[in-house]
Parts: sequence; structure tokens; C-alpha cells
Amino acid sequence: MIKTVRDAWRIPELRNKILFTIFALLIFRLGAAIPVPYINAGQLETYLSAQSGTILGLMNAMSGSAFSMATLFALSVQPYINSSIIIQLLTVAIPALERLAKEGGEEGRKKIASITRYATVAIALLQGFGYYSLIKSYGLIESSSLNGVWVALVIVLSFTAGSAFLMWLGEQITEFGVGNGISIILFAGIVSRFPRMISDCVSGVTIWSAVKNGTMTEETLTAAGYSATQAKAQLSMALAPWMIPVIVIGMLALVVFIVFISNAERRLPVQYAKRVVGRKMYGGQSTHIPMKVNMSGVMPIIFAQSIAALPATIGAFAGWTTQNSLLMRLFDTSKPFYSILYFLLIVGFSYFYATMQCNPVEISNNLKKNGGFIPGFRPGKPTADFITKVLNKITMFGALYLSVVAIAPIITGNIFGYHSLAIGGTSVIIVVGVALETVKQMEAQMLMRHYKGF
Repeated sequence: MIKTVRDAWRIPELRNKILFTIFALLIFRLGAAIPVPYINAGQLETYLSAQSGTILGLMNAMSGSAFSMATLFALSVQPYINSSIIIQLLTVAIPALERLAKEGGEEGRKKIASITRYATVAIALLQGFGYYSLIKSYGLIESSSLNGVWVALVIVLSFTAGSAFLMWLGEQITEFGVGNGISIILFAGIVSRFPRMISDCVSGVTIWSAVKNGTMTEETLTAAGYSATQAKAQLSMALAPWMIPVIVIGMLALVVFIVFISNAERRLPVQYAKRVVGRKMYGGQSTHIPMKVNMSGVMPIIFAQSIAALPATIGAFAGWTTQNSLLMRLFDTSKPFYSILYFLLIVGFSYFYATMQCNPVEISNNLKKNGGFIPGFRPGKPTADFITKVLNKITMFGALYLSVVAIAPIITGNIFGYHSLAIGGTSVIIVVGVALETVKQMEAQMLMRHYKGF
């Protein structure tokens, strides 16, 4: 990867794209530090630090801590991801949208992109209002002589404008920079939390020492002004020193496993028949159709995460807690129900994306038109059936891989009693997946430039 970046830097065109991407990410991090007015960010961060293992902690991790600081980009790209899910599902369900996507060509894609943008703004307004309701219900609005409606309007519109700007910034990165813009922004937000994660590990060891010495208990924390929920959350951060090397080795092994599976592929052999055109003979060569084991990349994780998080997000914005709401207890990221739902959604979205990206009938028809065939299978329907069978097998393996890697840190966190690992596992999948996809795009652009002179 380092060699690829170094080689790309030597090419002026790619160097400009890399510099544009870096500049866009600097703007993203700058906006993530601009506070929205009328919000007591200090108390909000204290409250959300006690929710590190819940859905609010997950949203905070995805936004690069902007969520807990109530900054301009607190909602991050979540509204855009949610709107993309909704529009893609509606494209399958509504015939008019399906025709627009398949037969509309470039104009159809532009219209669907425009619909997605409008849906993003609408979802951002809803999430912004929900975030305002959450802040208000916990008394985190700073005292102001201004009218309450004006304060609500400023807060909600600030969050909405920030999310809309990030959507636009992501599109600019996709067009003028390197990689998929939305994924790059999500990647930058997660990576920006790494120093905080190291600090949390150090703090966890300190808390473990205090708990072991008996100087920190639930009673002492409650007496110091912590609520019962905050006291339990504080104690759950206790991290024994021997756990740190175990976590580091586990994360490194996870990265190696993700890279290995991401590059794995099933190659279907293809033979082209010989044919004579004039005095020349064409065909006769052997090649293959590469089918990636993890064909859908990191998108099933992101989409499944957004859907699984939706009920608990609504409950959190409504001011519900794990003490007074069954919904919040069910959808807590450390609970079995959330893990099972998360698992099933990842499998479902993996198949959904695989069927969208690979059409066995279309591949079979293209092979037939060009005189190609898969040895042992007749052209047409038998070939399409065989490709479908292979696609289902490798998609199942890829879906199980994504699901196990996403669920394993949650299970490990429950065993060790350190629930921040639940967020860490998802973050590693997204970071490694986006990094690999970006490097591949850079390599493809360098390859195109290499062949430009022929």
C-alpha cells in the first residue's frame, strides 16, 4: 500500500487528486470541531461517555467524536447512508424506479442521485430534531433569553446543513479525489478516534487498578455525583493490563484475516471457441471470470449497522433509557438480540448487493454472443444456473465472514466485560475495507495511465 501511494504521488494527475482528498478531509475535521450554539457540550460528552457500549456510542464512533461534542458534523454521513439504503430498496420494489435505474442510462442515474440527495436532507432534518429532543430531555440546552423555537430551529438546521455539506463534500471527493467520498469521510472519522481509543485503554487500566484496590466502587462513584447508569458504565471500562496485548494481537489478526478474504476470489474457467473470419482465425484461448468472495465489500456492514441502529436511535432521541424501555434493552449493542439481528441483516444485505452487482443471465448471454463457454456446461440457461449456484455459495461464505468478524468483538467484549470492543470490531472492518478499495482504485488509475500511450 505504501509503495502504491508513493508511485501515485509521482504522477501529477494522481498527486493533485490525493492533495484534493487531503484538503477535503481537513475541511471535514475542521467542521467536526465547530460547536453548534446553545448546547452544553461538556455535559453532553460526559453523558455520552457513559453510553460507550450503546447505539449512541456507535454513532459517536462513526462521526469521529463529533456526535458527543455536538459539532456541525455531528450527524456525519449517516443520513446519506440511510437514504441510499431506502432508495436502493425502493428501486427493487417500485417498477418506475427500477426502469429509471436500468434503462434511464446516465440521465436515470442522475435522477436517482438527485432523489437520494433530497431524501438525505429529509432524514437529516428528522435526525437533527431527534438529537435536539435528546439534548432537551436531559437538560443540556444552555440557558438563553432567546425564544425556545428559535433555539430549536438553529440547532436542527445546523445539524441538517452539516450533514448536507458532508454529502456534497463526499461527492466532490468521488469526482475530483481518490476513492469513494462517503467511505473516505467515514474512514477519516473512525481513524480520528484512534488516539482517543488509546487514551481509553490507559484510562481503563487506571480504573481497573482503582477497582482492585477498592478505591472505586459503584457506591463511591454515586457519592461523587455519578448517576447509577454512569457509575456502571464507568466501572465497565475497567481493563486489566494483560488484556491490552490480547486486544492488540486480536486486532492485528483481524486485519490480516480481512485483507486475505477481501483479496480472495473464485475463478470460473472460460474457453472461447475457434472461429474463422476471412483468412484469420480468432478465439481458442482460455481465460476466467473472477468472482470475489466478498463481492459487496464493506457496504453490508454499513447498511446493516444503520438499520439495526434505527429503533434504538429513535428511542434514545425520545429520551428512553435501558431502565425504562424494553426497546433500548433489546437493541443495546452488547445484547444477544442486537447481535442476532445484526448478523441476519449483514447476510441479507450481502445477498442483496451480490445480486445487484452480478447478473448470471447477463454474463451467460455475453459469453454466448462472444463464442465463450464454461467447460462442462452448455451455453444459455445451464451456464446461468451454474454461475448462480457459484454466486450463492461464495456470497454465503462472504456474508458469514462479514457477520462473524462483526459479531466476534461483541462476544469477546461480553466475555471480558469491556463493551467498547463492540464498536472497535465494526470500525476495523470499515477502515480496512475502505483502505483496500481506495488503494485498488489508485492502482487502476495508474494502470490506465500506463496504457494511455498505446
